[in-house]
Amino acid sequence: MHMESSFRCIIWYQYMYKPYPRKHEALHKLTQCLISSSLRSYSQDARERILAENYSLTDTHWKNGRESIMLLIKNGKLLTMTGRNYEKGSVLIKDGKIVKVGEFDPGDEQAMEVIDAEGCWVLPGLVEAHCHIGINEEKKGFEGNDCNESTNPVTPWLRALDAVNPMDSAFHNALSSGITSVMVGPGSANVVGGQFVFMKTHGRCMDKMVVLEPAAMKIAFGENPKTTYEGISKMPSTRMAIASLLREELFNARAYQVRKKRAVESGEDFEPDYRMECWLPVLNREIPLKAHVHRADDILTAIRIAREFDLKMTLDHCTEGHLIAEEIAESGFPAIVGPSVASRNKIEVQHMDFKTPGILHKAGVKVAITSDHPVSRIQYLPIYAGFAAKEGLGQEEALKAITINAAEICNVADRIGSLEEGKDADIAIFNGNPMETFTTVLYTIIDGKVVYQKENLNA
Repeated sequence: MHMESSFRCIIWYQYMYKPYPRKHEALHKLTQCLISSSLRSYSQDARERILAENYSLTDTHWKNGRESIMLLIKNGKLLTMTGRNYEKGSVLIKDGKIVKVGEFDPGDEQAMEVIDAEGCWVLPGLVEAHCHIGINEEKKGFEGNDCNESTNPVTPWLRALDAVNPMDSAFHNALSSGITSVMVGPGSANVVGGQFVFMKTHGRCMDKMVVLEPAAMKIAFGENPKTTYEGISKMPSTRMAIASLLREELFNARAYQVRKKRAVESGEDFEPDYRMECWLPVLNREIPLKAHVHRADDILTAIRIAREFDLKMTLDHCTEGHLIAEEIAESGFPAIVGPSVASRNKIEVQHMDFKTPGILHKAGVKVAITSDHPVSRIQYLPIYAGFAAKEGLGQEEALKAITINAAEICNVADRIGSLEEGKDADIAIFNGNPMETFTTVLYTIIDGKVVYQKENLNA
C-alpha cells in the first residue's frame, strides 16, 4: 500500500473505532509523530502536502470530539409523545440533535456509538415544570437557601439565573431519574418574587445550561405572602392587599411600557428603569405570569387579574383546581399540579388530592405535574405522575404531563418534550414503565451525550 494511503487508513481507523474524547489529543500527537518520522525520506513539499491532507481529514473530528459521532439507540419501545409510538424503534442522534426517529435501517453501525435498548422504554427526557432545585439546596440551611428575598413583597427584577447552584446534589438525583430539564425560580414569600429560568440538568456553568431566560415571572397568592409579612406589620397581611399590590405593580409597569413606546416612536430621550424593564416580556405576552395558587378563590383572583391586563399565565400547584375545573378550562390557562404527595400542613391545601390532574384534564385543561422540589423530592417526579395516572389521569396523559405538556406550558416545546427530528437529543431510557416503583433509569442523555448511566447494567 502506498505510504500516503496507509496513513489515511490508520487515522480513519483510529477515529471510527476508538471514539473516546480523552484519547483525541494523545492520538493527534501520536499520529503527528508517526507521520513526521516516517516521511523523512520525502521532500519538504511532499511532507507538507501529506500532513496537510491528513490533518484536514481528521481535524474536525478531533475538535468536535464525541459530539461529531452519531449515536444510535435501537430496538427500544419508543414513546415519542407525538401520538405515534414504536414497539421496536430507533433514534439516531448527531451533533446533539435528533435526526431520525422510528423504524429504519441506520446503515453502518460500526461508524456509530450504539445503545441497544431491547426490552426498554425510550422516552424524551422528563421535564419538571416548577421547582427550586439549586436555588434552595438540600441540607444547606440558610447558606443554601436563596429562594425568597423576604425583605420586600414586590421584587420582579430578581433573576433565578443569578442564584441557582448547579453543584446542588439534587441535580444528580434528577439525572438518575431521567429528568433532563427543569423550570427553576423564586419561592412564594413575595407577591412578585422574580424571574424563572428554564435549564438543562447537566453542567457546571449556568449560562451554558440555560434553555430560556427569563422564562416566567413568579407571583403568589394566599397564605405564604400573608404569613411572611404579617409578622413584621408590613403589607400584605390580607388577600385584598396581595391583589392590590400586584395590580398596582402591573398598572405602573403598563404605564412605563406606554411611555417608553411613545418616546421611541417620537425619537425622544428615554431613561430605562431597571425595575420596570423586567415587566416588558410579560406585558408583551412573551413569557407568562407563574402564579402560586392553592385555594379556589386564589385561583380565580389570579385569573381575574391576568384577564384585566391581558397576560399569559400558568396556574402552579392549583390544589383546589378540581373544585373549579370548568372555570379554569374556560380561562384557557394551563395548570401545573403538585406537590400532591406533600403534607397538608397549611389550611389552603386541605383538599390536596392526586385526583386533581385527571379532573382538570377531563375538563379540557392542559396539565403538567410538579414535585415542587425540595417540597417533595425531584427524583420521584415519574412516580407522582403514576399516582395521578392511577387516580384518573391515565397513563398516556400522565407521561405527557412530565414531558410534552410540561414543555409546552414552559414555552420550550420547540426544543424538548418529544422525540422528533430537529429537537434536542434529550432522552431517558428505562428498563420498564417509568411510573412504576421498581423501574430503573439505565441512561440519561442530554444534547446527545450520555450524562448518566446506571452502574452494573446487567445486574
